[in-house]
Amino acid sequence: MMRSLFSGISGLRNHQTRMDVIGNNIANVNTVGFKASRVNFQDMLNQTIQGASSGQGNLGGTNPIQVGLGMGLASIDTLFTDGSTQPTGKQTDLAISGAGFFVLFDGLNKVYTRAGNFDFDNQGNYLVPGTGYKVMGYMADANGVIDPKQEAQPITIPVGSSMAAKPSTKIVYANNLSGDAANGTTVPASITVYDSKGAAHKVSGSFVKQATPDNTWTFTVTGVTAPDNTTEAVTPSPAVYTLTFDNEGKFSSVNPATGFTFTPAGTAAGAANVTITPNFDNLTQFAGESTVQAVDRDGYPSGTLEQTTIDGTGTIIGKFSNGQTQSLAQVCLAIFNNPAGLTKVGDNMYIKSNNSGEEQIGISGSGGRGGFIPGSLEMSNVDLAQEFSNMIITQRGFQANSKIITATDEMLQDLTNLKR
Repeated sequence: MMRSLFSGISGLRNHQTRMDVIGNNIANVNTVGFKASRVNFQDMLNQTIQGASSGQGNLGGTNPIQVGLGMGLASIDTLFTDGSTQPTGKQTDLAISGAGFFVLFDGLNKVYTRAGNFDFDNQGNYLVPGTGYKVMGYMADANGVIDPKQEAQPITIPVGSSMAAKPSTKIVYANNLSGDAANGTTVPASITVYDSKGAAHKVSGSFVKQATPDNTWTFTVTGVTAPDNTTEAVTPSPAVYTLTFDNEGKFSSVNPATGFTFTPAGTAAGAANVTITPNFDNLTQFAGESTVQAVDRDGYPSGTLEQTTIDGTGTIIGKFSNGQTQSLAQVCLAIFNNPAGLTKVGDNMYIKSNNSGEEQIGISGSGGRGGFIPGSLEMSNVDLAQEFSNMIITQRGFQANSKIITATDEMLQDLTNLKR
């Protein structure tokens, strides 16, 4: 048999493989997170008919005489360029911009994907609805603090999760106390604060303009009432603060700088004593109207999780019925020294191989990891124009190799006819 026959066969076989890859790319042109592949060819071993020789005396050197034995596959590479981003409006969807893979867990093994079409199940697991694989990340503690140094785990946010109450510790008073008010002028201010159980208490107070020294007001806590209007004991009693302003109307100092404490009573009895430190730094004493108010305080009642959103760092933020928001978890990303070395296992997923390197798991935007685009999905990175061009080239290559076989067959036919 002739060498050209086997060369043509190798060309047919490998161009068919290339067409298979092109067909798979085109079939997945709308597959979320799909990464296109390409085929690289290489020549095969050559048969050496005559080796090379160096020049000697009056004769020059000669080059080797070799006949190629066909072609083979050098590699089938996965192209990890970013695909275009398609907004979906679905809050649980995530797209990755840059390097990295979502980490999924089936209870035994970790797999990796670029497809971020996620949702929550009936138990609050954040997962891939089609396969049930859970998305891994870092869970927040009771205060909403996320530690990315902890080990990644499946993200679970149960429906109806509760947020514990936080007792109030400060009240902020702001705006203006009239600089031309008459001595003895009283301006009331009240606000609601919360105890350790989340019960609301109304703290009432009043500002009074003092005759001496100049630019002085006092603030007195006139009462604290429980949710059932029970009067609660305040320490010290009375709790009085002396406020001093400079000659430009700016707040200067307060005496004493300590807080006051009240004991929950009535329906709120049993909660821990609440100590409040008033803050007067934002007060002024300019001429005109007194507009002073208690504008802020910390603390809040308990609440129930109502909805979740995801931000650009992959942090899942919960909105609670008490009006508070709190971080609940953060999706992690895995990067590899050689992502092209990962092994495809179907369902848009990859697993480690001997040449991918170990996964390096962390938060987005760190260590070379990309970021997230919430409410969007990364589409396939298949370039249809390029794939159709490759299809034509591959088809022509296949045809050319088939012509080699046809021509070789005709030569063999002529050879066998010599016997006649």
